[in-house]
Order: sequence, then C-alpha cells, then structure tokens
Amino acid sequence: QVQLVESGGGLVQAGGSLRLSCAASGRTVASYAMGWFRQAPGKEREFVAALSRSGLNTDYADSVKGRFTISRDNAKNTVYLQMNSLKPEDTAVYYCAADAGFVLHRLSRHYDYWGQGTQVTVSS
Repeated sequence: QVQLVESGGGLVQAGGSLRLSCAASGRTVASYAMGWFRQAPGKEREFVAALSRSGLNTDYADSVKGRFTISRDNAKNTVYLQMNSLKPEDTAVYYCAADAGFVLHRLSRHYDYWGQGTQVTVSS
C-alpha cells in the first residue's frame, strides 16, 4: 500500500507556472502508474495527466496538452506536475493517484490510492 501527499499548490496569476509534487511512502512510485486529476467547485473530478510504470509513456487531457508535464523522480519517490501558461480555468483542487495496473487510465475508478489534494488558484 502506498500513501500519497500532494504539495505545491497556491495562488498564481494567469500565464504563470506552478510545480505540484506528490510524495509517496510505503511503496515506490515505480510500482504504479501515476495520475493527476483535478476537481473544480461544482464539477466532477477530471483527468489531467498520467505516467506509466516504466516512466516512458504519458497521457494528457487535451485541455492541458503542451502546457503541463508529468514526471517522476525515483530517488525522491515523488511524482511531479509542472504546470505552465496557467489559465483561470485551471483553478481546482489537484489530486495525485496511484494505479496498481499496467495500463494508463483516464478514469478515476481505475486508481487505487489517492492523496488529499492541493488547491491551485489562477487569477485573471
């Protein structure tokens, strides 16, 4: 079982950048496919990005493709989400999640473990 703790959220102006971190404990992040999701007020949780167990394959939602990058540091047992060119519509609570399977998934129901979330607010 893995425990996940997100950090790095905050308030940023449109066009700015943030890097979210997801620190894992209990098991190595390389044992899981890792995903980032977000949930804005009044909306359902939505997929943002995913990274395969091997670290070689990624998937991004169309809304963030070219602006966000998911990566992993095995030595630090941490997954990152680098967010550039932020827009007000990126405002949400961001969650990282771990999937014990072998396929990249966009559906949250495939993910077995979740962090508590970190708030990202982008002002216009």
